Amino acid sequence: MSAWTPVLTVISNRFNIHLHPPTIVFLYLSTRHYVLSSTYPYFTLLGQSLGSLILAYDAFSLLIPDVFIDTMGYAFTLAFSKFVFPHVPTAAYVHYPTISTDMLGSLNAEAGEGKGLNAGAGRGLKGSVKRRYWHLFAWLYSRVGRDVDVVMTNSSWTQGHIQSLWGPQRTKKKSSPVEVVFPPVAVEELQGEIELSEASEKKREKVLLCIAQFRPEKNHSILLRAFARMRRSAPESLQSAKLVLIGSVRDSDDATRVYDLRLLAHELKIKEHVEFITDASWPYILECLRTSWVGINGMWNEHFGIGVVEYQAAGLISVVNDSGGPKMDIVIDCDGKGPTGFHASTEEEYAARFAEALSMSPEDTLAMRKRARISAGRFTESEFAKRWVGQMGKLIGLAAGAGVGRKIQ
Repeated sequence: MSAWTPVLTVISNRFNIHLHPPTIVFLYLSTRHYVLSSTYPYFTLLGQSLGSLILAYDAFSLLIPDVFIDTMGYAFTLAFSKFVFPHVPTAAYVHYPTISTDMLGSLNAEAGEGKGLNAGAGRGLKGSVKRRYWHLFAWLYSRVGRDVDVVMTNSSWTQGHIQSLWGPQRTKKKSSPVEVVFPPVAVEELQGEIELSEASEKKREKVLLCIAQFRPEKNHSILLRAFARMRRSAPESLQSAKLVLIGSVRDSDDATRVYDLRLLAHELKIKEHVEFITDASWPYILECLRTSWVGINGMWNEHFGIGVVEYQAAGLISVVNDSGGPKMDIVIDCDGKGPTGFHASTEEEYAARFAEALSMSPEDTLAMRKRARISAGRFTESEFAKRWVGQMGKLIGLAAGAGVGRKIQ
């Protein structure tokens, strides 16, 4: 058994992704601590980006690539690869820009509730320094993206920000356009496993389900406060509703965050109606998707929202943040036939949308579930594979044209 078999087992159990071990090669990098945010209490964005150069050097010392693809968001490594290996084609699959125009805008003093962790942080002397630092970093970030041969993003929202930051430099060099490649989601499996009919409606419970890592930006607190607000004004028919929060815990910081959220639920007097599930297996998540009523998301500017697509494929009514990928790509009207869910930004809006999603007539509820499931068909694994292979074809073509590698088949 390979030393990496436990890693593949975790991937299979948690994400339902099955990989063939003989086709996977892991190269251990000993310099990962240089890209951890905890290593840089100050100037974190710059520190991690410069640290990624050390990580890239570590990787290149182990293997000289025929092509170099970054899917982690370490854009500086792409420029480093071009510097060290000028003829090696590079590609970026950007999930979330390291910095964005929305992040810069959130520093404004008037930035309101739910505008990210740095909302309103641009005030005063400290805020002025932060603003200048972020603008300088945005300039550096735009420079490192100009020479990437193939650029893909996971959503229209990410595409827009990458085009605004990298686009001007790439246009000067006549680089290829930035393409959207939606991430693969287990849509077909969910549709096969979860029935959607009048009969299946009887098996669902008035549960608000949130599937998201317990990280600060996921904004679980607004969901708890909104749920408490809904309960205070909800009719008797909704008093039995529950909130279930499922997410992974990466480290002690995440564990502390879950503890703090439990305390908040206690303070809001809703602890008897809230359930926290950490590191759930895929079969357990599947059962929750089968029996819950509403799927919710609290993050501002979620880059895509795989969990939201899973809600739709499972037939849940989605209540998501009015921003980012969930707003622009996922919870949208279904071919002009009607909405596939609800959007909200503030605690008050979330509370109102929760109540509305739980109170629709049976006919309207089932109709919205079916529209959501149809809409989710845009994010299948087969659709991802088709788009990904197309982009990789461009990259391999560049490698073959440059004579990189011994033989490219």
